Amino acid sequence: MLIVMNHNATQSDVDAITRIVAEMGFRAEPIPGSERTAIGVLGNHGYVDDSKILELPGVQRVIHVSKPYKLVSRDFHPDDTIVDVAGIKVGQGCRPVVVGGPCAVESKDQIIKTALFVKKCGADMLRGGAFKPRTGPHTFQGLREEGLKLLAIAGKESGLPIVTEIMSPDNVGLVAEYADLLQVGARNMQNFDLLRELGRIRKPVLLKRGMCATVEEFLAAAEYILAEGNSQVILCERGIRTFETATRNTLDLSIVPLIKEMSHLPIMVDPSHATGKRSLVSPMAKAALVAGADGVLIEVHPEPEKALSDGPQSLTFPGFEQMMNEIGQLTMFLQSR
Repeated sequence: MLIVMNHNATQSDVDAITRIVAEMGFRAEPIPGSERTAIGVLGNHGYVDDSKILELPGVQRVIHVSKPYKLVSRDFHPDDTIVDVAGIKVGQGCRPVVVGGPCAVESKDQIIKTALFVKKCGADMLRGGAFKPRTGPHTFQGLREEGLKLLAIAGKESGLPIVTEIMSPDNVGLVAEYADLLQVGARNMQNFDLLRELGRIRKPVLLKRGMCATVEEFLAAAEYILAEGNSQVILCERGIRTFETATRNTLDLSIVPLIKEMSHLPIMVDPSHATGKRSLVSPMAKAALVAGADGVLIEVHPEPEKALSDGPQSLTFPGFEQMMNEIGQLTMFLQSR
């Protein structure tokens, strides 16, 4: 339920409603807006009698929200959320950001070389996996804490904020010591214990869409994080599993404008995992930006043919430089429209 206040509602009116909602056994979440304040009512599992609330001073109307997600919806939060990642702003109205780096941290030389190069080309953040969820148990699983330390060194030398994946609730504290943006991978989108734990910290979270997740399930997963108090969430489309086998996944770009209609959270796109083919990454990155994405995640490796993870979808250094030049021209064109 959403309680919409009048323009002239006072703070005392808001406080009175918050108190009464608590007495009803629910949680009140005031949502200040540019024109008026709204109050979200959380914790109900069915219809709530609004007759008592409608009689209170300052109340304009009550909206019953039946969606499984509330805090992430535009019903509860009509204004766009801007997520701050170590000074880099991500969201509607901000310049689209580019996150570049290897799928996995393999060595000090590899991650520093890549960090310095993507920085030179104009990337805004450095990506790299220290904990790697892999389909098979016999493949490279990441350097774990040593990988985090190498990421920190590369981030310091390049001046780029760090984006890295987290797989377990037990490692939230450890990864948060090193990372500026904590990534939840597709396989963990519905790891609810992990999502709750990430909601209790005050660091931005990048939540990837599960490979078989509907839009509603995707937004409901984000709700777990916001419900624990962390509103700094960036959504990420990375392709979904369909009948098509020509690409690694099927990139659903329609989700970008759709999410912007349904939610106030920013959304980025990962064309590397979505396509699985180096030749398709740059075209799909540019298409994502035209569709309105707030940024893109791009896998880059100094020697993709020797990569321990996802070499076929990683851009070479020349390929990344060319893509960044094209994105720069595209961004200038979009801003001039």
